[in-house]
Order: sequence, then structure tokens, then C-alpha cells
Amino acid sequence: MDYQTISLAIDDGVALLTLDRPAVMNALNTQMRAEITHALRHLDESARVLVMTGAGRAFCSGQDLGDTGNANVTDLERVLRDEYVPMLLALRDLRVPSIAAVNGAAAGAGANLALACDVVIASEAAHFTQAFTRIGLIPDAGGTWTLPRQVGTARAMGAMLFADRIPARQAADWGMIYEAAPEVDFEERWRARAAQLAQGPTEAYRQLREAMRSSPEASFEEQLAIEARHQGACGRSRDFKEGVVAFVEKRAPRFEGR
Repeated sequence: MDYQTISLAIDDGVALLTLDRPAVMNALNTQMRAEITHALRHLDESARVLVMTGAGRAFCSGQDLGDTGNANVTDLERVLRDEYVPMLLALRDLRVPSIAAVNGAAAGAGANLALACDVVIASEAAHFTQAFTRIGLIPDAGGTWTLPRQVGTARAMGAMLFADRIPARQAADWGMIYEAAPEVDFEERWRARAAQLAQGPTEAYRQLREAMRSSPEASFEEQLAIEARHQGACGRSRDFKEGVVAFVEKRAPRFEGR
């Protein structure tokens, strides 16, 4: 597919998806949501990690309020149901881990798109804003599910009600994101992390992500059973066999991602 609002490149197992509307701080319009969804659903088999970042000075400023691609821009329920939900489920259902490399402002649905990735690495120049109440809306794009689980109800509620700007360093301190990197080291840092995952045991990563998703609602006994099921799947993988052989031979494993 010839993408107009994003770019997608794959190199050494790293799929780099760049939101590419820098003139509007990579605001999400109908076309961009469709292109992101398509790219995620049709990710090449050679990809072993996905990195999502933004072109220019922002990661994503959220919903494009000037989007003329919606026949009825006031029908927000339809937009969420038909455009955001498929995009976010495609991200969740990826067979490979995902990293949000947040290079600048991440606001509204843009913040929650980043937080829906498995790992968020942000430049210390970046910030996150649940900006919805500023225009009389509630947080969406999964924010009311994701954020309380990351930072707790009290901080999530405050961030959403007040629509405060949360700097990347504060977001890391809160547990909202994995890491805030100095701006000068930011790209080197996320590229190194992406390369690490691209060389890792992809099937184990998939099983780990599924097990982690069940954890908040499962009892301890239920989670033990879930762990056993996913560990059994890992034990049947080629990467597990390679890992054991490499351990015995005292060398670094050469994982194939299967």
C-alpha cells in the first residue's frame, strides 16, 4: 500500500512506523488511522519488533479536529468504534513487541496511542497530556483503561481531570512509561532497545505479552495456570532449544524468532 500519512521501513527485523504529518504535529485523521491499521495488520514476517515514532517535533497531537475525512465529525462514537478501535486492537494483537519512541508532544489520543504500545521510551523533551477535558470530552483511545493500570487511579484521575502536561521524566517516575532518555541520546537509546528485541526470542515475547495482559484480572491461582500454559508453548519453540544449547556451550544464543 502506498501510504500518504505514515511511512514504514523494515531493517534488520526492526519495523519503523513513522507518523508523518509534521505540519499538524502528526494529528490523527481518518486516513492516518486507516493507514496505521493497515500497516499493523499487514506487517511483514521479517519484522520482529515494531517502533512507532513521529516526524518533526511531535509524536502525535491527538485527533485532528480539522479533519474533513469524516462525513460527520460530530459523531465521535462512530469515529471511535470504526476507526480507533480497529487501530488499537491491531496494535494489541501484533505478533511482535512494540515500542513507542516518543520524540515530542504526545497529547490526547496521541498520548494514549503511545501508551498502548508494550514499551514507551521518551525523549526528556517530550511530554504527555490527557487534553480531552480542555474541549469538553473524556479521554478515549483506551486511556481510561491503560492509564489507571499504569499509574493508579489517583494519578490517572488527576491527569485526566486537570489535563496537566506531564513531562517525560515525571511520566517515568510515575511508572507511566519505561524510560525517559536525554534528548541527545534518545534516538540511540530506542534504536538499541529495538535492536535488542529484534534479536530476541520473538515467540517468548508474544507469550509474555499475552500472560501479562491477563494478570490484572486473574487470581493468583489463575495466573499460575496461565503462566504454565504460556511456558509450555515457549518450551516447544526453536528459540528455547537454541537458548539451552547456547547456555550449555557458554555462548550468546542466536534466536530465530520462532
